Amino acid sequence: MTGDPEADGDGDRSTRPRHPVDGSERGRPPAESLTPIAERVLDVLVRYGYDLSAAVEAVDAAVPGVGGLFDPTTSRADVRAAVERTLDDGPAPAVHDHSPATTPDAAVLYVDGSARGNPGPAGAGAVVLTTDGDTLAELGRPVGSRADNNTAEYAALLLGLDHLARHVRPRRLEVRIDSMTVVRDVWGDAAGADGVEKYRRPLTAHLRAIPDHDWHHLADSDPNPADALATVGADVAELGPGA
Repeated sequence: MTGDPEADGDGDRSTRPRHPVDGSERGRPPAESLTPIAERVLDVLVRYGYDLSAAVEAVDAAVPGVGGLFDPTTSRADVRAAVERTLDDGPAPAVHDHSPATTPDAAVLYVDGSARGNPGPAGAGAVVLTTDGDTLAELGRPVGSRADNNTAEYAALLLGLDHLARHVRPRRLEVRIDSMTVVRDVWGDAAGADGVEKYRRPLTAHLRAIPDHDWHHLADSDPNPADALATVGADVAELGPGA
């Protein structure tokens, strides 16, 4: 599947602006409802550029003793204090930087969404690779404390495209995704899922900025490195109720 959804009549895709739009332009994605503690962890993730491993490591380091963010022995009060301590520590240190010395002309984007109970605690994951398979970014975030899988899939795609627009700006992109609902919606082949309108405009704008993008539908049996990140994002969404 190849093309440019809703392409302008002039066909000049290379001159279109390449930057995040809407809520993501301010560092925050379109929002679903989260518990207060999950919202604060999302603040940490924003500070760390959605580098999920780096953000969780920072919170874990701030938890007293040997516990961590997801350790069942860590009290809610300790989790809350660790998150606030992480946010009070000032600008984030250098996160896990996988970027190559030169910006690649092409990239591969894996995305995945996860919702427990559907609807339930939901997370989004995205992995950006070079066409040679080198990792450029591993991203994750909570989507909502009670969101459905379709919403999580849209959020995952936007998470990855936001990162590409900010840091990579490829001219060619292959998107690998297991949600045909999202693919059919992007290409106008079918109506999208309910309640995802706030994701459509920024998704379309990002895709317009990439001259050439192909889409590969993943079967359930296909490996998807974004899956584990979406699962951790759902773990964050499950924190609460208010810690």
